Amino acid sequence: MSTSAPTQGTRGTRGTRGTGGTRGTRGTQGTQGTRQGDAAWGVPTHGEPRWPASLAVLAALALYVFLPEKLTLGPNWLLPLFELALLIPLSIAAPNRRKDEPRWQRYGAVGLIALVNAANIISLALLVHALLQGKVNGQTIGGSQLLFSSILIWLTNVLVFGLWYWELDRGGPDDRSHPDHRQPDFLFPQMTTPHCTHEHWSPTFMDYVYVSFTNATAFSPTDTMPLTPWAKALMAVQALISLLTIALVAARAVNILGS
Repeated sequence: MSTSAPTQGTRGTRGTRGTGGTRGTRGTQGTQGTRQGDAAWGVPTHGEPRWPASLAVLAALALYVFLPEKLTLGPNWLLPLFELALLIPLSIAAPNRRKDEPRWQRYGAVGLIALVNAANIISLALLVHALLQGKVNGQTIGGSQLLFSSILIWLTNVLVFGLWYWELDRGGPDDRSHPDHRQPDFLFPQMTTPHCTHEHWSPTFMDYVYVSFTNATAFSPTDTMPLTPWAKALMAVQALISLLTIALVAARAVNILGS
């Protein structure tokens, strides 16, 4: 009598959304299925806390307050006050990011990051203008102010793009908790070599900040690769902002101080 040999577990197919809008499942792996396939796609998360991102926003707001008012849009306290009015309700209503969170929470989080990012880009534009013209809004800005402001803008650039990467990868913290989340936007080392870490590893907010820091420092990806067009576009924009801040503004500020 013949017996059939046991077969290795294979991935199920990704389910489709039903007419009621429910998510399908990606299928299950057999007991002998490979962990590497799961890890490379990105393991679902289980409710990411908001507080690390909230601290990053608060740090960015503090950096903005320390900028000279010549380099801010209006008083340097006005925009942070408006951003706090968005951050506090979000932190209270949803201290943890989870699947099926209300859409207003996601829109509020994206809008908050966009506001911080826009303010930082405006400050950089005013800084470059001061570099080229020697003054901004009719006021002269010295080398020490240029150098100090460029450091604040560069640090804000690291924080805000860390927030972007965390908020958008695989559809965001809410979508990442679904078994059928979309394809990953970033390929972390732990996703290609899953046996170097614990099972069910998934990136935390600090991992995204590290990606942002290395991209702003090296002007290119280091250990984590962007996979999707938007991820590559964001990393290119961040590298350009960092290049302008370091190579042009900071270098010119040092030259002014040395003359």
